Amino acid sequence: ASVFTLGDHNATFGGNPVTSAAAYATLKYVLDNNIVGNTGKVGQYLMDGLKTLQGKHPIITEVRGRGLLLAVEFNTEIAQDVLMNCLGNGLLVNRLKPNAIRMVPPLVIGNNEVDEALNILDKALASVAV
Repeated sequence: ASVFTLGDHNATFGGNPVTSAAAYATLKYVLDNNIVGNTGKVGQYLMDGLKTLQGKHPIITEVRGRGLLLAVEFNTEIAQDVLMNCLGNGLLVNRLKPNAIRMVPPLVIGNNEVDEALNILDKALASVAV
């Protein structure tokens, strides 16, 4: 421990040829496939779908976020029930607080997967809001 000073050693596997090749391949894929553009386009599609659900389920008080990082807030503490219902049907969401969930899909998600997620969330809301 006396050999190293603060900041001397911070990554066991960082900076070697394998991690450098992996980083390069990842960035190349992101650039070659316009992943950034996809997040904006599909993120807006998801936001629009969530706003449609807000109109259908008055229990939703707010839909907020940017890109593919979105949150849904409820007027009551149902987030855990929504989370468990979604999880049971194959959709992973995060509970932010007792009355809010977060959706953070992968950057490569497409509209078909968004539609599937929205259908699962719609059913979850219908079952917990009864």
